[in-house]
Amino acid sequence: MSSSSPEAIASPPNSRSQGAEKWISWASVLASAALVIWFYGFETRYDSGRGQSAFRWIYSAWNGETDYEHGLMFPFVIAGLIFYRLKDLKVAAGKESGWGLLAVLVGVLFYVAAYRTLQPRIAMAGLPFIVWGGAWYLWGWRVAKLLTFPLFFFWLAIPLPGFQQATTHLQLIATSMAHHGSGLFGVETYVEGTKVLPLKGDWEPLDIAAGCSGIRSLMALLMISAAWAYIAKMALWKKVLLFLSAFPLAILGNALRVTSIFVIGEYGNAEWARTTWHDWSGLLLFYPFSLMLLLAIHSLLEGGLPWRKHKQRQLRRVVVTRSDESKPFVPES
Repeated sequence: MSSSSPEAIASPPNSRSQGAEKWISWASVLASAALVIWFYGFETRYDSGRGQSAFRWIYSAWNGETDYEHGLMFPFVIAGLIFYRLKDLKVAAGKESGWGLLAVLVGVLFYVAAYRTLQPRIAMAGLPFIVWGGAWYLWGWRVAKLLTFPLFFFWLAIPLPGFQQATTHLQLIATSMAHHGSGLFGVETYVEGTKVLPLKGDWEPLDIAAGCSGIRSLMALLMISAAWAYIAKMALWKKVLLFLSAFPLAILGNALRVTSIFVIGEYGNAEWARTTWHDWSGLLLFYPFSLMLLLAIHSLLEGGLPWRKHKQRQLRRVVVTRSDESKPFVPES
């Protein structure tokens, strides 16, 4: 009998069956994506008065009344974070994993709960699970791990119920800090609740309303600091510290902004201070001030301020130059 060769014994892979499996997988993914778009974009289950879909609800919820105006920036920030890790995602792409379907199931359960309770924010909380689980199923755990933060970062964009109640304490903090901060510039004031009144009566009292509490700036700065911490190349505890620094920076920056309104009202045009400068001081003063401090904190956590690093590099160059000069000159033969 003639012995069979190893090539004859080993059965060749069936390329047609593998191709069919891929087509079936992608067809199921596309069908699932179509269902997600339908239920989130066209199913007018929520807000019975207007019949809104989940997507329409969250778009309308990103407004000044909910203090979530910055929510409109989240889709662009998330796309930027994914694009930032695009090369890593291509390298990490692997085989399909059935475990991703469990994450998809969790997202579906979120939507079912939202459908039964008429709570669109629960549906939006489940959306990252569906997308994340789909990526896990198609390209494996390594890709899902890289997408964990960019996708679940969307949770910060979901308006919370009763969120405006948190502004009360921030209003009192902003009032107190503005009162004491104005005193440093010679503006004498006294406080009645959330109102700051001039001691001399030179300008009308200013009320620290909910919009001036700093909650909008705080939420926007939290979004920026979270994305910043994600792309920063440092230890996890430093990333957490960088993210949490948004809280004191937002309070301090808002106090500086409100103080500037009182100072301009005392020494300049009070009407211009309470209207034009009030509307534009956040963009012209708060964000540059807060972002500069956030950059300083990042530099400190990374190992020093930029100008100190520059001096250290110059010192190294001087040491290297002097060490080269100290070497004896050896003529060429």
